[in-house]
Amino acid sequence: MNDDEKKEAIRILNKIMELELAGVVRYTHYSLMVYGYNRIPIVSWLKGNADESLIHAHKAGELVTLMGGHPSLKIGSLLETEQHDLGDILRESLEHEKASIAAYYELLKISEGKSVLLEEYAREMIYGEELHLDAVNKMLRKPGELAPFHS
Repeated sequence: MNDDEKKEAIRILNKIMELELAGVVRYTHYSLMVYGYNRIPIVSWLKGNADESLIHAHKAGELVTLMGGHPSLKIGSLLETEQHDLGDILRESLEHEKASIAAYYELLKISEGKSVLLEEYAREMIYGEELHLDAVNKMLRKPGELAPFHS
């Protein structure tokens, strides 16, 4: 990678780090706002997502420093919608995950054929995020509904 490509990769990695840190806050908040009969397993799932987002943010930050950059101290967009129905929480989660996947695809696009490290990292993260997106999508479907949920 040339210097301009490295700068762009660092910018995208910092964007990923900010999105993932926002995920930590978002999923922690969501875990506090779940009520009802199914609270315990859903809270556990949300806490797990918060933990995973922190790990993802750390990975992105490590790559920033590996490339000679400075990790961002910013956090991605956090919008309090005051919607705490489980369906609303899952739809917001779906939108957040879509933004994260887009950033990983952006990194993949600029790293393909130029950095095996970044390319493989982006592919691994896309794989995991798409599986997560599918899990959220399935949670939004009504029992017996086979077609994917569309927001």
